[in-house]
Amino acid sequence: MEAEAMISLFTGIGLSEDKAKDTIKNEAISRQLKHAIDEASKYCATDKISKPTGLLLYHIATKLKPKFNHFVPLLVKYCCENKIFNELRLQAAIDYLSLSGDENVDVSAFENACGVGVVVTPEQIEKVVKDTLQKHRDGLINQRYRYNVGAILGELKKSLKFADGKNLKNEVDIQVLDLLGAKTDEDLAKIKPIKIKPPVNETKSEQTEDAKRTSSGALSIGQLMKTKVHFHKPGENYKTENYISTPNTMNLLEKHLKETKGRVRTRFPPEPNGILHVGHAKAININFGYAMAHDGDCILRYDDTNPEKEEEKFFKGIKEMVEWLGYSTNVITHSSDYFDQLYVWARELICKGHAYVCHQQADDLKGFDVPDSPWRERPTEESFQLFEDMKNGKFDEGEATLRMKMVMEEGKKDPVAYRIKFMPHPRTGNKWCIYPTYDYAHCLCDSIENITHSLCTTEFRSRRSSYYWLCNALGIYCPVQWEYGRLKMEYTIVSKRKISKLIDEKVVDDWNDPRLFTLSALRRRGFPAEAINTFCAMVGVSTANSIVEPSMLESCVRNVLDKSAPRSMVVLNPLKVVIVNLPSNMPTEIEVPDFPNEKDRGSHKVAMGKVIYIEENDFREVADSSYRRLSRNQGVGLRYAGLVLFLKEVVRSVCCEISELRVTCCKQAELPSDVKVKAYIHWVSNPMPCEIRLYDRLFHHKNPEDSNEVPNGFLSDCRKDSLNIINNAYADRHLQNVKVLDKFQFERVGYFCVDLDSSDTKVIKPKLV
Repeated sequence: MEAEAMISLFTGIGLSEDKAKDTIKNEAISRQLKHAIDEASKYCATDKISKPTGLLLYHIATKLKPKFNHFVPLLVKYCCENKIFNELRLQAAIDYLSLSGDENVDVSAFENACGVGVVVTPEQIEKVVKDTLQKHRDGLINQRYRYNVGAILGELKKSLKFADGKNLKNEVDIQVLDLLGAKTDEDLAKIKPIKIKPPVNETKSEQTEDAKRTSSGALSIGQLMKTKVHFHKPGENYKTENYISTPNTMNLLEKHLKETKGRVRTRFPPEPNGILHVGHAKAININFGYAMAHDGDCILRYDDTNPEKEEEKFFKGIKEMVEWLGYSTNVITHSSDYFDQLYVWARELICKGHAYVCHQQADDLKGFDVPDSPWRERPTEESFQLFEDMKNGKFDEGEATLRMKMVMEEGKKDPVAYRIKFMPHPRTGNKWCIYPTYDYAHCLCDSIENITHSLCTTEFRSRRSSYYWLCNALGIYCPVQWEYGRLKMEYTIVSKRKISKLIDEKVVDDWNDPRLFTLSALRRRGFPAEAINTFCAMVGVSTANSIVEPSMLESCVRNVLDKSAPRSMVVLNPLKVVIVNLPSNMPTEIEVPDFPNEKDRGSHKVAMGKVIYIEENDFREVADSSYRRLSRNQGVGLRYAGLVLFLKEVVRSVCCEISELRVTCCKQAELPSDVKVKAYIHWVSNPMPCEIRLYDRLFHHKNPEDSNEVPNGFLSDCRKDSLNIINNAYADRHLQNVKVLDKFQFERVGYFCVDLDSSDTKVIKPKLV
């Protein structure tokens, strides 16, 4: 139907012209409204539909979910017969039908739910309002017109479900006026907000982990999942958009709730064929975080359906990273645990005519709008026997697949359910030579485990229809799939294949090279798990993909380490300094606080002697007015020592390079009043050598995989200076007993972590941020 005709049709039932024009812009609502009008024309001519009835038809079109379209004729019939005559009752009818989902409607229960035949008289309204106000009388007398009348109206709507809202409000206003009289000037005066200061030194009540904010002040993942995410409640799967209900849905949900005891149950299902990266951290936080926030459970399920790429080290690495992020892995399962049941269901699909054995090659299935398989309509018995032959190894790899008869959202037809792989499985050995695909196994494993919320990234949205179709085709419990946006970090790559290439080309050392954004690399670099979790919470759980700069994660790291990493003094490029007049009563050790602003959190001792080392760039022979540190005409203070140094002599090597400074010192307390110290520098005395690794971005461009930005491929975009190793750094000796992954803030330099390559004789500290 042309747009003008559609507008004419919609204005004919009472919509304004502007409303009609807006409506035709939405194809789904337009189609639904036309359907409702066509149904109404069975009871009266289209041009005879009254405006009130027309508006009810519009309500049906906009409020009834598409999956309940089969209820349109029933709703229209009741509206046209004036059994449902306002939006309140119509919405009650829609709610009832949506909850039941059953095409065989219990007429008596339906009419009772939407108030068919129920008449609410003015006398009833007057009496119920009077009784309700009596319960609130004391509050009304004390607070007068500042009393919360909304709560009263809420009670009344429960007592008089089908009473007109305007009539209720009018009656309340009349009786409140009769009780209190007209509003006074005091009633009309605006209330000034009262600022309440929190009590000082009062013991804070304990908070659960879910309710706490992170140390940076941002919402924790638990808070985010409680306050910002609105998924369905367990057992209310049918209320979600696009969920497919069947006549057996309510029975399956009842059984499901008994199995789960009404608790939330999620799962994190990684493939054990590589190392987890920062994008997986978001998935871990969302799946485990949502379950934790609602006192539920999250299963760590290894999606081990492809034995070709699975290794034991990946199984262990995944578990280790999940636990490092702070989540419990009490329940661990494998897709291979269910291979027997998945095989039984595949045979059942064939018997029901929903699957067939196909001999097309992989290239024949690529793309969209591909022709149907020539074997799509082969006899069920034949497909059944051929599937058994596949299982028994009578076909070579690629000679046969089992395909499901369905079309996915993106138009892809008949996804593969099983393929042949003559490869022993890490857990099942040589029992199978056919293995299920993701499209087949994923939803069925979710169903077996009674998952309440199947949370995945938006790239799987196109597989949602196959997810629901497959569960319903087998008549088993169907979880709800919810999608969230992927997390992508700029200036890096996370592809397993491409990281392997970087390792093979010796651009990076291994999967945990600190320049990568795998979780093992981030941990090695010293990024705290709390910072990564905070970062994931900051990114959020919207359906929009997040593309962020590393600086956002690094900011979260700084916020955590600022409160947790003790301070220390390390000189990266040491310059020897001899204090020629060091006082004889100067202590040989100085107490230095671990956290200068919180001295009660501990301290450590550092050596103090005649010879110290400072950074090379903390001295200039010739300095301009902006330079604040040591020079020929300017002294500099030593942190924590209480001394100010003044240059006496510059000692040079045979190459005329500065090899040593000879200085005099003055106690800060004895400094003349006209001498101002512009800066205080860090230093070390009697130090130990250490290796410092300074990391930078691995790639030049934000998206090294973009052929437009990097036409010669990601390997050509690698920076030569992404790692700078300093072999001759000096650290204070209190660091000689540090442990691997201990973190420190080197004063005036940055945050560092003890590297895995460290030994008893060599301490290596890569820079975090």
